[in-house]
Order: sequence, then C-alpha cells, then structure tokens
Amino acid sequence: MLFRLITFTVALALGGLLSTALASPPGLLLATTTSLQDSGLLDVLIPLFEKESGYVVKTVAFGSGQAMKMARKGEVDVLLVHSPEAVNRFMAEGGGSASQPVMHNEFVVVGPASDPARVRGSRNGIEAFRKIAAGKAPFLSRHDDSGTHVREMELWKAAGVSPHDRKWYQRTTGLGMGQTLFVADERKAYTLSDRATYLALKKKLELVILLEGNPGLLNSYQVVQVNAARWPRVNAAGAKAFADFMASQKTQRVIAGFGMERFGQPLFVPDAGEKQGEGN
Repeated sequence: MLFRLITFTVALALGGLLSTALASPPGLLLATTTSLQDSGLLDVLIPLFEKESGYVVKTVAFGSGQAMKMARKGEVDVLLVHSPEAVNRFMAEGGGSASQPVMHNEFVVVGPASDPARVRGSRNGIEAFRKIAAGKAPFLSRHDDSGTHVREMELWKAAGVSPHDRKWYQRTTGLGMGQTLFVADERKAYTLSDRATYLALKKKLELVILLEGNPGLLNSYQVVQVNAARWPRVNAAGAKAFADFMASQKTQRVIAGFGMERFGQPLFVPDAGEKQGEGN
C-alpha cells in the first residue's frame, strides 16, 4: 500500500511538472536599440504584443551594431534597429528572412544653450559638424557602432573632418543614448541624439536642441526576422508574429500617438506599408 502511495505521489508530481512545462508560454529574443528602450516605447509595445500573441519577450538593448552581431550568431530571433545600411548588408548576406520599415523619427544635434560653436542656424548636419570642429567645441560620441554612431561618422566624413585624434572629441563607448546625453550634459558637450530619447529625458537635462527638422537627419527603424534556415534554433514563428504585430494597423496607431500625452508631440512616425525586403 505504501509503495502504491509513493508511486502515485511521484507520478502526480511528474505530471504536474510536465503540465507546467507544456503550459509555459513560448519565448522570443528581441535585440533592439537603447534609443527605443530609453524613449519608453518598448514599455508600451512589448506588453501589448505579449498579451496578443502569448509569447514572452526577452529584450536586449544595445547599439544597432551590437544587436546585428548577435543576430549574425543566431543568438536572437528578431531585430528592431535603426541602421539601414547595416540591415541591407545583413539581408544580402542571407542573415535575415524578411525586413520591414516600421517607423522613423529624426536625429537632432544637441548642446549647451550657450552654443559656443554657433551651431544654431546651421543649414544641415554637415555645416553643424564643421562649426563644432572649427570651434574645437567638446563633442561626445557614442563610439559603439550604433545607428546613431554610424550616422555621426557619416556626417564627419561629409564635413571633411577626421575627429578621432582631436582633443575636443570625446567617447563614451557602450553607454547607450540616454547615458550619453547625461554625460554630454555634465561636460557641456555637443552630441548627436535621436529625438525620442532626448525628449524623454529633456526635463533632466540642460542640453537644448540646436539643429532639427533636417531631411539629412532622418532616423528609420526596421524590424528584421532572423533567418531560421541558417540558424535552426531561431524562433521563426515568433519573429514573424512580432514583425506582423509591428506592422499592424493597431500597433501603427499606437506608435503614431506615442508621446502626445506627455510631450504634446509624437516621438515616432509610423512607416509600415513601405517596401519590405526579403532574404536571399
């Protein structure tokens, strides 16, 4: 009798563990940018996706370059990044099965209100960067291969400036956009930021926007499904579900309204419906 009781108890326990395992919601690994995390948008979108899909999302936020490195090892299922050229290379290499533009905002040049380099009034980012270099004004670079850092380096190149050996050129590798803004604020330095992160932190900063609304400072975000044919452990179904969610009309409306209540203006402009890319 005792043996039967023990056997029944063990079977019941194992059955409970099995039921728990079977009932556990599927996981999804999302690699994204610090700007989306710092802006607060992910805090709105991820719970909506989890409720709608049943997936539990684990989010890792880096610069776009680091996020792409993880994808190249098959360590994540889906990307939400803002480095278009890097995404194009990734897709051409067969790293992604599909990519989709989902939203954009803009980069802004921020700096101390005193504006020692007289950046305010510049015609574009190239002229602004030339003024910073000419004035030898402190400039803080993320220096992390993020989408923001890539755009910064494009602007220096277009301005004909090689800043790396200049004393006024400073680096904060790996801090992310929010922390970079705080350091720039402490040092009274110029930096390049996405508008959303700056506005989210504006009340804690003395930095002001000195250049905005320039077509050359467009900041586009794409969702990229990592290619499960290349990395079998990738959750292809989950990645597609997230991409479909981001491109859905419901989510695009949420994106369009994000920031209105707090800032009186949207932080992102929805882009779903733009041309979608497919992997090789």
